[in-house]
Amino acid sequence: MVRTKTKKLRGGHYGRGMKSGRGKGKRGGSGMAGLGGHRKIWLILHDKEHFGVHGFTSHSMTYENPITLNQLNDRYEELKANGYVEKGIIDLESAGYTKLLGSGNFEVKCKIKIPKATEKTIKKLSNYGITIEND
Repeated sequence: MVRTKTKKLRGGHYGRGMKSGRGKGKRGGSGMAGLGGHRKIWLILHDKEHFGVHGFTSHSMTYENPITLNQLNDRYEELKANGYVEKGIIDLESAGYTKLLGSGNFEVKCKIKIPKATEKTIKKLSNYGITIEND
């Protein structure tokens, strides 16, 4: 189709020119193209956190809640009052602790129930006659 000068001067074609309204022409890119430029306002209104670092969730790490011998010594009376000490057995597992660390001293003769303990802790406590029950 030939476009005459008269038709050109009259305007029309919805601001796209002669052939750009057909097919996929003059869209400003596809998908999320142009978010840093000509689609900046859309980005601000609908997806403010599109750019930047947002962290991640590691699915491989397990949470550990450790307690040291010093902390155990300080919290012994509190654990006893809350019912975690019965018949010479300290149940640190039900108190929410998962590991016993060896810094400090603890000299109360008893058994300690906890899932994990370091070698240093086991040696220290065995000198005082205290045993550790691991699961």
